[in-house]
Amino acid sequence: MADVLPYKPRSGEIPTDPGVYRFRDADGRVLYVGKAKNLRQRLSNYFAPLRTLHERTRRMVTTAASVEWTVVPTDVDSLQLEYMWIKEFDPPFNVRYRDDKSYPFMAVTLGDEAPRVIVTRNRKIPGARYFGPYPKVWAVHETIDLMIKAFPIRTCSDASYKRAMQTGRPCFPGQIGKCGGPCSMTVTIEEHRAMVDDFVAFMAGGDERFTRDLRKRMLAASAAMDYEAAAKFRDKLSAIEAVLGKSALVLAADEDADLFGIAEDELAAAVQHFVIRGGRVRGVRALTIEKEIDISSADLVDQVLQRAYGDAQDVPRRILVPTLPDDAAELEEWLRERRGRKVEIAVAQRGQRADLMRTATINAQQALIRHKTRRTSDYVARTQALTDLQEALGMSEAPLRIECFDISHLGGTNVVASMVVFEDGLPRKDQYRSFNIAETTDDTDSMYQVLTRRLAYLDKPDETEVIDPTTDEIVGEDVGEATVKRRPRFAYPPQLLLVDGGQPQVEAAARALRDSGHTEIAVCGIAKRLEEIWLPGDDFPVILPRTSEALYLLQRLRDEAHRFAITHQRKRRKNDITTVLAEVPGLGASRIKVLLKHFGSVTALRAAAPGEIEQVQGIGPVLAQNIHTHLATR
Repeated sequence: MADVLPYKPRSGEIPTDPGVYRFRDADGRVLYVGKAKNLRQRLSNYFAPLRTLHERTRRMVTTAASVEWTVVPTDVDSLQLEYMWIKEFDPPFNVRYRDDKSYPFMAVTLGDEAPRVIVTRNRKIPGARYFGPYPKVWAVHETIDLMIKAFPIRTCSDASYKRAMQTGRPCFPGQIGKCGGPCSMTVTIEEHRAMVDDFVAFMAGGDERFTRDLRKRMLAASAAMDYEAAAKFRDKLSAIEAVLGKSALVLAADEDADLFGIAEDELAAAVQHFVIRGGRVRGVRALTIEKEIDISSADLVDQVLQRAYGDAQDVPRRILVPTLPDDAAELEEWLRERRGRKVEIAVAQRGQRADLMRTATINAQQALIRHKTRRTSDYVARTQALTDLQEALGMSEAPLRIECFDISHLGGTNVVASMVVFEDGLPRKDQYRSFNIAETTDDTDSMYQVLTRRLAYLDKPDETEVIDPTTDEIVGEDVGEATVKRRPRFAYPPQLLLVDGGQPQVEAAARALRDSGHTEIAVCGIAKRLEEIWLPGDDFPVILPRTSEALYLLQRLRDEAHRFAITHQRKRRKNDITTVLAEVPGLGASRIKVLLKHFGSVTALRAAAPGEIEQVQGIGPVLAQNIHTHLATR
């Protein structure tokens, strides 16, 4: 591969002004759109020696056949032009968005003569004011049912409204007291419009005014002995408080903000967008993003904000993000033009904002896991993943059984390994195994040891393996019968061995296959940093497309092996701790639990004086001294 791209412009040809650039392929299709404050400085990064580029950036620039740019007067103009071109050309190497689901909204049809409130997924109703989105349809209906007790605005269909206008008879909601009755002139159109305005103002966050006013009117009616009117005000106040109870106050009561929690890996990201009005979370929207080339967290936030507010009319005064984008000032100016007033982009660092950001981030992490799991649980996707994997690795048949290995340790100690098994793209948890590694020099040596032990079982299909029942790890045959259990060996051979790691780990695995005489089994590794796939003997990795089902399958295998290894290691440490304390005469399981709960760890317990240990419930002076003496000698 040539180290210099044939279409690379001469450095002097590229201006130093702000602008937007486009990479095109040989057919003229736009592959990637980006913006820069200094075009020459930014584009020089793409035309660095190919061996120094991120693997996915290298794939983009080698696919492209030309690059062009457009100079603009200001950085804000470049941001606007980038957004327009991404929307127009939908470049395959820019991040791609996918709504987690089509969320329902509450809409008030302000363009109608007598506006009504409805549940809809249509965001293009002329003149409508939207609230939400809501995670479930029932949540919208429940909110509306509570709201119309305080603000009895129209909920009936247009056909029912017209029929009631013609006959003079109220529609069904009007008959049961759930509508003020503009169709039958129980209230005038103007009076109904005033109720609609109050409904919209309340939903937009102005709840303090309504609760204060209703409470004042209720007390006044009660003082005047108009108990019927006071009861109506009381019911309306209860309805409003019920709505507020379902939308917890998370920030200051006058806070209008949008908060974005983001979880990402090298290929995808999940975004949780919390809409906060009047200090309360009024709606939540989830997005998943697929990434093709290397993009920083700051650039990702930049792209998310452009997408969220490119066509938006409701821009809040404050936007909370996990990381400030590099062009935060330009984004604020761009958003100010849309809002008509100042907009602040800030990082949630402390207090309630930071707590809410942590909640949003946890939700985003869970959404990212669901997104990746969904890709590998569908039958069609699993079949495609195995076919893609066969082609990418040059295998003669699809890998119906894949075993993935991961090494885990604590600072070089407590070294363990995990093996997880997927058959037909699905996990076989009954086939999972854990290994204890007594002595090792590094991760490659550990990988060689584990694979050698695993491959040796292929030659002994009729024997059983010995398992330590306290840790479920495989142990030697010399362990006493009283401490072991036996089960059939996992003698079924895999078509593919996957290791967590890059070139060194893959070479160690290939050496184990050669030494064991099982070269018929394919092997590859997946490196976490760039999510590239390494094959033994290759100088360059295999780069699977971001939309590849095969890559999602390998990621899930790797993540599952890592999870299983960490779980096993924690279980083993817990058993080790329990074993140390169980050696103290008179100290049973219940007292061990109380001690660990009180001190938090064996290290803290070891540093405690006998008098401090004696303060724990159920521990006497003699037992406290025995515990202190025993731990001091260990």
